Amino acid sequence: MDTRLLRTFVTLARAGSFTAAARALHLAQSTVTVHIRTLEKELGTPLFDRMPSGTVPTRAGQRLLEEAEEVLDAVARLRATASAGQRDADGGTVEGKVAVGAGDSLCSSRLPAVIASLRHAHPRLDVHLHSASTDTAVDGLRTGRLDIALLLEPEVGESDLLARRIADEPLAYVAAPGHALAGRAADWDALARESFFVHEEGCSYSDRLVRTLLSLPGATPRITRFGSIDAARSCVAAGLGLTLLPQVTVERHLHEGRLTVVDGPEARPVPVQLVRHRRRWFAPGAQIVAEELTRAFATA
Repeated sequence: MDTRLLRTFVTLARAGSFTAAARALHLAQSTVTVHIRTLEKELGTPLFDRMPSGTVPTRAGQRLLEEAEEVLDAVARLRATASAGQRDADGGTVEGKVAVGAGDSLCSSRLPAVIASLRHAHPRLDVHLHSASTDTAVDGLRTGRLDIALLLEPEVGESDLLARRIADEPLAYVAAPGHALAGRAADWDALARESFFVHEEGCSYSDRLVRTLLSLPGATPRITRFGSIDAARSCVAAGLGLTLLPQVTVERHLHEGRLTVVDGPEARPVPVQLVRHRRRWFAPGAQIVAEELTRAFATA
């Protein structure tokens, strides 16, 4: 059986639509359709119900899903075993591809230097960094598109994932130097009268801030969400309002005088969780990347 068909099947089962699966696999939607029809013909049973809301695995599809994931993991282990002999011949050089997913704030601040260090130390280890929301990263771990995810979340409760807290990221309220609250103490009532430019929904610390602001009696904050931290930071630097961001993402702007800290209510540091799939095989290359990420965040 062509394992590409199984990869397409698993991705479609997790993505819930042919369009989303095609996008995740970087294939034409017609190719995804052909893969699924071919697999259904080989197995002699329908694997999906085509519903108006998307695709839903049939009972046969549900039974096949875990088995298919195990087959794909077995293939990955076989490839790693084959390459291990070459590594021994090359003096223990580690090779392979490792896909890491993380939020925009980490992708734009801490991770580039870590990835660069890994590539220098292990030139045959191909590390790919993907900017992803929490939901997208979790889906990537489940479909096998990601090997590791770094999530800025207080906890990760999904039973099929293994999470380990490796650091805490301090948060900071910031504004432009000319803003009325710049360099001043501000309570929740003062903040609730301001405009905020924050990260998109699904960002744990932004969601918590918005919930708190909107829960205040008579609160009238103006909330604008962005998929890009750079966009939110630029609006704030232009004097349009405030934001709450990991301190590491604004340190350079504070140093250059383009932003300044607002002494707002306590913002608890947000945990950094290193997450992988519980049942998927964790390749040697992925283990090295996880160890380097842990070390880098511990010493940051």
